[in-house]
Amino acid sequence: MQKRTLVFGDIHGGLRALQQLFERAEITTSDTLIFLGDYVDGWSESAAVIQFLIETAEKQDCIFIRGNHDTWCMDYLATDIAERKWLFHGGILTFEAYHALEKNKKSEHLIFFKKMKDYHVDAQNRLFIHAGFSSMHGPSHETYSSNYSWDRTLWETAVSMDKNLKKNSELFPKRLLLFDEIYIGHTPTINYGITIPMQKANVWNIDTGAAFTGKISCLDIDTKRFWQSDAVQTLYPNEKGRN
Repeated sequence: MQKRTLVFGDIHGGLRALQQLFERAEITTSDTLIFLGDYVDGWSESAAVIQFLIETAEKQDCIFIRGNHDTWCMDYLATDIAERKWLFHGGILTFEAYHALEKNKKSEHLIFFKKMKDYHVDAQNRLFIHAGFSSMHGPSHETYSSNYSWDRTLWETAVSMDKNLKKNSELFPKRLLLFDEIYIGHTPTINYGITIPMQKANVWNIDTGAAFTGKISCLDIDTKRFWQSDAVQTLYPNEKGRN
């Protein structure tokens, strides 16, 4: 059986879309799954998404990166205090879902959030991170850990680059030279009118706007073949998501 490594973009509480994507990609337990974060906030099934991921990790190799929305949710589960900023940015349905969840499940999910990674570098020197990093020496030298889940300058640098710029040029961004490939989420590709995973320089953006009008996507990092769910809002017709 072929062993694949699949990387997933932002999910934002869209369990129906995630399950649909698992079916379309014909995921098996031999696949390694890397999730780039933002599992919650937007659609109504955030707690169910986390439960689905916990159960998936019991059957196969999974790596979970923490996104900014996951940090907000983790803080709520740890303190029982719902930050107004979190609720405003899609957290209200997540709050309601967890408010109705039994205490032992909330504790189990908090442990899951705490075990998530800030970033992951594989044996082929490929970086997986939710947003980015600002240090010229790489994420391990980052001064502000919040950049892992918030930084947009890495992606904005890749997007704005001259396509003809060679890697041996003094103008080539030093951060991009640190890794063979970089996989991120956080900034929806639909912001650029693109509905599929988007490559700029050696950076792959897998966030195809699931929280808004887009889809959940996953990509085979070796073949670059990708799969997508339906537009998530069509699977939750009575909800607004983050629109």
